[in-house]
Amino acid sequence: MGYSNNVTEFVLLGLTQDPSAQNALFVMFLIIYTVTILGNLLIMVTVLASPSLGSPMYFFLAYLSLIDAVYSTVYSPKLLIDLLNDRKTISFPACMVQIFIEHLFAGAEVFLLVVMAYDRYVAICKPLHYLTIMNRQVCILFLVVSWAGGFAHSVIQLVFVSSLPFCGPNVMDHFMCDMYPLLELACTDTYLIGLTVVANGGLICMVIFFLLLISYGIILNALKTHGQEGRHKAFSTCGSHITVVVLFFVPCIFLYVRPISTFPADKYISVVCTVVTPMLNPLIYTLRNTEMKNAMKNLWYQK
Repeated sequence: MGYSNNVTEFVLLGLTQDPSAQNALFVMFLIIYTVTILGNLLIMVTVLASPSLGSPMYFFLAYLSLIDAVYSTVYSPKLLIDLLNDRKTISFPACMVQIFIEHLFAGAEVFLLVVMAYDRYVAICKPLHYLTIMNRQVCILFLVVSWAGGFAHSVIQLVFVSSLPFCGPNVMDHFMCDMYPLLELACTDTYLIGLTVVANGGLICMVIFFLLLISYGIILNALKTHGQEGRHKAFSTCGSHITVVVLFFVPCIFLYVRPISTFPADKYISVVCTVVTPMLNPLIYTLRNTEMKNAMKNLWYQK
């Protein structure tokens, strides 16, 4: 190959070069990040402290909140610091760490959303066997599998991208390290690696997204046999799950189901994935969930 990797850092162009726009974005993202952390912490504390929220659904929801809180922390603090600085850079090792953690947590969230769909399926279609099927050991096993899936996905991405030679251009039109902008900077043909990224990221997203939509279709169809109140409650829960699934998977499919190319819109869609969605998840789950709201009220009065 004859190339050596002499790039020690990447220069990030960020979301905008306009100083006044950067200040406005700083305030907006600071508020979003604060709401994200507080909202997800509130869900975790409420689930852990409320005996009424002992069902597997809330157990998984607490872990989803943990993932969202950490996932947004991978990007938001760096994004906020960069919005205040004229020169935005990220070292090569920090870039690799960012990619690894991003894909670890995003991968774990993909599998966790599948587990949550299965949990709703068992609760609605096999209610009498729910607690035997979704016992504590099974729940923990599902969590371990989610993390293992995220870890495997992340390691594959990292192995491919860290072995690439970078020998010249190091300017990325983005606010974070991501696969496609990096592949475009590599000084070698990345077509085949691009295909593995599509298969390991985009295709997984697409297949799981369609499977989830089908499974929620089956669940909603099964609700026909339920009474009015049970139907309303289940519909509300599934509605919030479907909203989260769409918010998570549609941007993922847009970003990764295509040949290697970067569009100007990519970084704004990445903002939705990494900054906005982790904030919306706790809101979606709490606003539509009466049990959750009651548990929060009880905790508040106890305090």
